[in-house]
Amino acid sequence: MGKSGGFLTPKAIANRIKSKGLLKLKFYCQVCEKQCRDENGFKCHTMSESHQRQMLLVADNPGRYVHNYTAQFKQDFVKLLSRAHGTKRVFANSVYQEYIADREHIHMNATRWNSLSEFVRSLGREGIVHVEESERGYYITWIDNSPKALAKQAAIQKMERSQRDAEERDQELLQQQVERAAKEAEERGVTEQQASELKRDEQKPLKLNMSIKPMALPSITSTPSSAPKNKMKMLMKSGGSGGGIKKPSPPKNMLAAHGK
Repeated sequence: MGKSGGFLTPKAIANRIKSKGLLKLKFYCQVCEKQCRDENGFKCHTMSESHQRQMLLVADNPGRYVHNYTAQFKQDFVKLLSRAHGTKRVFANSVYQEYIADREHIHMNATRWNSLSEFVRSLGREGIVHVEESERGYYITWIDNSPKALAKQAAIQKMERSQRDAEERDQELLQQQVERAAKEAEERGVTEQQASELKRDEQKPLKLNMSIKPMALPSITSTPSSAPKNKMKMLMKSGGSGGGIKKPSPPKNMLAAHGK
C-alpha cells in the first residue's frame, strides 16, 4: 500500500517552507522568475518548454531586457535605502542583504553590474549617494534631491551666508576702530608700550622694602581757649570807639560815702 499524498502532509509543508526561503542564486532563473532548490531541479527547468520559449524572446532583444532589469534593480535598491536609512551613513553590503531578503527581488547577475562595488561606484558618479571607501568596504549616504530638501538646504546656506557677512562686517568695524585709535595715538605722540618678560637673577636674594613713613598730623591754627580772649579784645576796641558796650559807672551814694 503506497503513501497517501496531500496538501497537509509533513513533506508538503516542508516543501512550502523551503520555497519561501532564499535559496542559492545559481539555481534561480531571472527570465522565468523561478527559484529551484537544487541543481537537478534547475537543470529540469532549463530543459522545459516554457523556459525555451522565454529564452527565444530574450534572444531577439537582449539589450532591452538587461536595461529593464538594471533600472528595476537600481530603483528598488535606492527606494529601500531612502526609506529604511534616510540620509544616514550605512554599510553598502548591509543594505544589499536587506534587499535580497525579498524572494522576488531582481538579481544582480541579470543587470549590467558584475559586483556590488561597481554598482555603488556608479551611484556615486550619478550623485545619488555619497560613497566612502574603507578597509571593510563601501559606506554610502543617500543624497536627498527632492524639491523640499533642496529648498531647506538653500535656506540653511542663505542663513550661513548672512551670519558670515555679519561676522565679516563686525571684524571690519573692529579693525577700523583699532586703526583709528592707533592713528590718534600717533598724532598725540604717544608711543605704544610693548610688554616685556619679567626677568630676575635667581642667585640674588629677593628683598622687600617694608619701611613705613609716619603720617603727618594736621596743623591747628587756633585753640579754643584763645577764642574768648580775641573776642574780648574786639569788644574793647569797639567800646573805645563809642560803638560798642559802655563801661558801667558806680552809683552816687557810693561816691558820697567815699568822699566823707
